[in-house]
Amino acid sequence: MKRILLSAVLGLTIGMPALADVVVIVHPSNVASVSEDDIGRLFLGKKNKFSDGAKAMPIYLAQGHDAREEFNKKALGKSSSQLKAYWSKLIFTGKGTPPDALGSVEDVIAKVSADPSAIAYIDAGSVTDAVKVVKNY
Repeated sequence: MKRILLSAVLGLTIGMPALADVVVIVHPSNVASVSEDDIGRLFLGKKNKFSDGAKAMPIYLAQGHDAREEFNKKALGKSSSQLKAYWSKLIFTGKGTPPDALGSVEDVIAKVSADPSAIAYIDAGSVTDAVKVVKNY
């Protein structure tokens, strides 16, 4: 009986996708400290500056990336549908616009490495020397 139960549990977990660790990245010259609260506020449009007063420009990954789903859940505490509803409400009321979304991790890294005001997230396995990690999820 135990063997059957173990086989069933293993069979179920093998079919489940692995959830990637997500990291928040900034330009290497950015010296501002970034707290979890700052990250949430920046990516929800409630804040537009880093802790040192410098302009902050958040960048999302496009829909469909596993890292986006993980970031939404872990950093923002929202599902994709909740986040879409959140931004729809802000757009409708004229109180905000969502951050730009780029189609690939490579595009995100290129943008962040070229713009000191950029802050974004990617999966941890994609980090390069061109960016600085400020938070792991």
